[in-house]
Amino acid sequence: MSKPSRRSRGSITVQDVAREAGVSAMTVSRVVNGGTNVREATREAVLAAIAKLNYSPNSAARSLAAGEATQIGLLYSNPSAAYLSQFLIGALAAARRAGCHLVLEACEGERPEEQAEATRGFVQTHVQGVILPPPLSESGPVRAELEAAGIPWVSVAMGLPPEGSLNVRIDDFAAACAMTKHLLDMGHRRIGFIRGNPNQTSSAERYRGFCAAIEEAGLDLAAMPVEQGYFTFRSGIVASEAMLDLPNPPTAIFASNDDMAAAAVGVAHRRGMHVPQDLSVVGFDDTALATTMWPELTTVRQPIATMAEAALTMLLDELRADVRTEHAEQVLAHQLIVRESCAPPPVA
Repeated sequence: MSKPSRRSRGSITVQDVAREAGVSAMTVSRVVNGGTNVREATREAVLAAIAKLNYSPNSAARSLAAGEATQIGLLYSNPSAAYLSQFLIGALAAARRAGCHLVLEACEGERPEEQAEATRGFVQTHVQGVILPPPLSESGPVRAELEAAGIPWVSVAMGLPPEGSLNVRIDDFAAACAMTKHLLDMGHRRIGFIRGNPNQTSSAERYRGFCAAIEEAGLDLAAMPVEQGYFTFRSGIVASEAMLDLPNPPTAIFASNDDMAAAAVGVAHRRGMHVPQDLSVVGFDDTALATTMWPELTTVRQPIATMAEAALTMLLDELRADVRTEHAEQVLAHQLIVRESCAPPPVA
């Protein structure tokens, strides 16, 4: 006979108590942990809600201690198969070490109501916590549904996480700034930039890093070709074609991920251009694609698998504590990986 799930046992969460008492989950956590920075009337309201709902703190911790299989959900929707592949490798490795089950679910819809519906369905699988890689880490409807269900979540690569949340990321601004400076140091003075999907704050941070480096070099930012991409190979083709059709095309293209950079290399080859002799191309992420294309791609190494591992570990720590006390964030190190796809600009 299978064990009843956490939800079917009718387990009450911190969020349930918070709604009953009319306070925040943070306040409930302070009361449960004996915090002093709580008004007496508020404390009494929380204690009354705890008694009414028969709330038992640290139920997740007891579940873990008892050896019950913890189910961690991974809700994903990412156009880059290379990114997802590395993310899953990290998440599965961490789940195996922790002895928990990883439950995967795709969220195909882009509309808010579709994302909310997919999340509600996912909650019914009785996951105890959820990892949200980009772009769903930025989805308000997804986070709202998880909060309503009292399920802890951790976002990955979210630039501006809400208060009281868990997040794992790199410094996208600094990474893009460093890559742009690398191209400038090689002598490039007309650099095209392909932006990432506007639904992710990491896209804005990478563009901001590019702009900062260009302006720091004393160059005219308005003279740099910029095209909108969506982290897909197809969008990289469209953006690269537009740049290379210009009367004065760039000598280098910096794409906001490896998929779009690979597209730029393909467009150059189709036009009879040599990379990097005629056009330098650099990317971002250092997915497997970067070393399976020709020439191998200069890119920013984002430790995707390590970020997934860190996210799962943070979530398990959260479940063991059964409280969400303060905002917790890990900013992992990035690395500039120089390969064969960039060189000094051609001599005019």
